[in-house]
Amino acid sequence: MKMFGTNGIRGVVNGYMTAELALKVGKSIAKVLGPGTIAVAKDTRTSADMVSCAVEAGLLSMGADVADLGMVPTPALQYYVKTHPDVVAGVMITASHNPPEFNGIKCVSSDGTECSHEEEAAIEDAYESEIACPGWDGVGSVRRVSDAGEAYVDAVVRNVDVRAVREAGLKVCLDCSNGAASQTTPLLMKRLGVRAVAINASQDGRFPGHYSEPTESNLEDLKRLVVETGSDLGIAHDGDADRCVFVTGSGRFVPGDLSLAILGRSAVKRNGGGEVVTTVATSCVVEEAVKSVGGNVAYTAVGSPVVARRMIEGGSIFGGEENGGLIFADHQFCRDGAMSAAKMLEAVASGGSLDEQVDSLPRFYTIKAAVECPDDLKGAVIKEIARRCEGGRLNQKDGLRIDYDDGWVLLRPSGTEPKFRVYSESRDEKVAKERSERFLAMASDAKESVEGDR
Repeated sequence: MKMFGTNGIRGVVNGYMTAELALKVGKSIAKVLGPGTIAVAKDTRTSADMVSCAVEAGLLSMGADVADLGMVPTPALQYYVKTHPDVVAGVMITASHNPPEFNGIKCVSSDGTECSHEEEAAIEDAYESEIACPGWDGVGSVRRVSDAGEAYVDAVVRNVDVRAVREAGLKVCLDCSNGAASQTTPLLMKRLGVRAVAINASQDGRFPGHYSEPTESNLEDLKRLVVETGSDLGIAHDGDADRCVFVTGSGRFVPGDLSLAILGRSAVKRNGGGEVVTTVATSCVVEEAVKSVGGNVAYTAVGSPVVARRMIEGGSIFGGEENGGLIFADHQFCRDGAMSAAKMLEAVASGGSLDEQVDSLPRFYTIKAAVECPDDLKGAVIKEIARRCEGGRLNQKDGLRIDYDDGWVLLRPSGTEPKFRVYSESRDEKVAKERSERFLAMASDAKESVEGDR
């Protein structure tokens, strides 16, 4: 892709992400996804007004009408698009977990899912062309929508066992990351009858509490607060609140693959079976947890739109990635931070404390590393390593994954840097490290071999 990355177009504001770029992207979106009404929303970044106004100007200039939702989470925009037949597309102004100097433009199809690569490619092609606008009497109009966040919370509540959550008498700590969850997740806790202590819940695009990526190092305050207040668990979002991560009552950070395993297991139990979809970069803990209750797992390439579309095609009940982006088929086919929070509360209310549920999962060790490789050699290097590993259990959905009885290794080309991401997982930490070192060396040697053949 020329402009779109894994999740939209992103860049430093007034660097790559200029008002001029946003204006023309808006025109391009209207040309490809219009005609009709296009919903626009934004997160709390300080540049949100600048970028959203420019995008809206481009949409309006092409004759599209705009439903301006204001500041709401990305899944709230997606729910609005999905549930309003007159809305043909959506645009979210967000850079998700990137630092505050960044902003971005994410596009949503008429069914509420993130745009396909084909739609994004068409928008890029339009951007590079001359776009003719209608006459003065053909421009669009704007209407303000003030209740999209509340309608989204109501939809989440309808998909949760509210009685069980209320009767459990849960207490939680929230970290809204000064982002788009600052209004909706506290409201969700109120609707569910959960006592909540919130931090970083003011809308501030400078992210003064911590950067908006909900990593363990950024959540030290939340971990401490959960223990000090005697809360049952902690909940944290990223900047646009399409992701959610957790902290146990004892203050332990829960990696995203473990919450994916817990909620996947819970979904299969509740459904009496079913398929869970995740990516080739996800820990085996998910498959083991899901299979333990009669479910099965399907694997895709990395990227939440890929997971969502595989869920739609396969009639899957649940899916997600190890970064805290979880998708609930009975709600909507996109990553949803508020639904993730609500479903974890439901799981704790019915299945025991989060500490107990984490401890019930099998233990795997994952090593993440990288090796340099020019972009133009990546395909040939993958082929060479696959040749050297011929006879093994190979999966080439996204890079090259090699499965073993006790784990796997994945060599995945980075989409943004000249390198391979190398993941190694095993039940034995020593084995995971040894395989990581072996495949890093193999990738370097394969690169030299390919270079020598040219």
